[in-house]
Amino acid sequence: MICSISGEVPQEPVVSIKSGLLFERRLLERCVLDSGICPVTKEPLSMDDIVPVKMNKAVKPRPLQAASIPGLLGMFQNEWDALMLSNFALEQQLHTARQELSHALYQHDAACRVIARLKKEKDEAMMLLSQSEKQIPLSAKSTNAMVTNGQRANVELGHDEKRLRRGINDAVVQELTDCNASLSGQRKKRQIPASLAHVDDLERFTQLSSHPLHKTNKPGILSVDIHSSKDIIATGGVDTNAVLFDRSSGQILSTLTGHSKKVTSVKFVSDDELLITGSADKTVRVWQGKENGNYNCQHVLRNHNAEVQAVTVHATRKYFVSASLDNTWCFCDLASGECFAQVGEASGESGYTAAAFHPDGLILGTGTSEAVVKIWDVKTQSNVATFDGHQGAVTAMSFSENGYFLATAAYDGVKLWDLRKLKNFRSFAPYDSSTPTNSVEFDFSGSYLVLAGSDIRTYQVANVKLEWNMIKTFPDLSGTGKVTAAKFGPDAKYLAVGSMDRNLRIFGLPTMEREEDS
Repeated sequence: MICSISGEVPQEPVVSIKSGLLFERRLLERCVLDSGICPVTKEPLSMDDIVPVKMNKAVKPRPLQAASIPGLLGMFQNEWDALMLSNFALEQQLHTARQELSHALYQHDAACRVIARLKKEKDEAMMLLSQSEKQIPLSAKSTNAMVTNGQRANVELGHDEKRLRRGINDAVVQELTDCNASLSGQRKKRQIPASLAHVDDLERFTQLSSHPLHKTNKPGILSVDIHSSKDIIATGGVDTNAVLFDRSSGQILSTLTGHSKKVTSVKFVSDDELLITGSADKTVRVWQGKENGNYNCQHVLRNHNAEVQAVTVHATRKYFVSASLDNTWCFCDLASGECFAQVGEASGESGYTAAAFHPDGLILGTGTSEAVVKIWDVKTQSNVATFDGHQGAVTAMSFSENGYFLATAAYDGVKLWDLRKLKNFRSFAPYDSSTPTNSVEFDFSGSYLVLAGSDIRTYQVANVKLEWNMIKTFPDLSGTGKVTAAKFGPDAKYLAVGSMDRNLRIFGLPTMEREEDS
């Protein structure tokens, strides 16, 4: 008996009661389930119309080659040869694929090098173009007037010229000098305020609250600043936004949008409704506060050709400085947004990563990505001192209120510099070399110092000879190991801390203890 489909003796025979044909059960089931008709007669057929047939199972005869040992050996040899040929073909394909991949990677690497070189040339050309536009007189008339008065326009354009400087006018210089004289005289008479938090208070500081301020898709707070006369905290985040937070109510007052990349630095202008933000999108924005609590962007400054890493406000509250990875810093006017001077090097791989004004306003400190701290005379825009000794990029800097000390942070920790003798007199290395110190800040009175990295540490400020005692260490409560910013509130009554988990944390005395102290 032969199957009507396969033409072979069926292993499990069945018969159709409609046509009487013999089939292999598994073959017929497939046809019936797929089409519902008999594969031979094309008539409707279901599995209920099939009857199994009992018969002895047919044993397939062995092939002729399997009937003897030499035949079996021949079969095995043929299978082995086929396997070896297949393996050889696969090896050939693998070798060809490796050659193609190697060639593609070489082309990709060459393309990346060409792109990097072109970008570098473009940035240098843009920098030179920007500086030439600022330094070349606006008209022939103004040029003739300068020559008539015996003045010569010093326009520096070529790659061989290093200094990119445009002077600050005499009126501004006089204003800076008067501000310095006034603040220096007041500082000698200034007493530590009685409302300043005591060392014992800082020892009892604990976390009071935690507030997630920025977006979750790009979490992280990179900078923090506190308004000097209002209970408002500003934060700059990786999510390209700056957030204004009311500490007393625990509510977000405003979210400032406009930057296209992360906000690296935020600074309030004391006693004014102004906020300055610097960003990795190469711009600086000046925001004006309104009565309804919102802030509008007043100026967008595009003086830099690389990421803006720091902004700092002058004591006059009329000017500020922005520092960038393009190896320049700009002295700008707050009211007009005009850049009065841009100082730096047109060549070189280092860039400015930190900046801070001296309390008196005539000295500017900058830190570079090459671990160098530079001190500048603001009136002449000249480099008057250079401090070496750090390892890794300088991440933050802060002048003490008395004007004697400068604290700088980098990968190797914090160094304290005596500005009178221009030397390093103390160093803190709280973390290992793989963990940078991201923030260092004196409180407004100059009595305390806080530094942050994988944790937060507070110190009591002393003089050069005395020990700077550590008051308290706060663990990394975020779990990220990256506390990026820490700043004392007014009178050191609380501590605002930002980290890469996008939470703003407030440390201070518990409510009951504050009531008892009051």
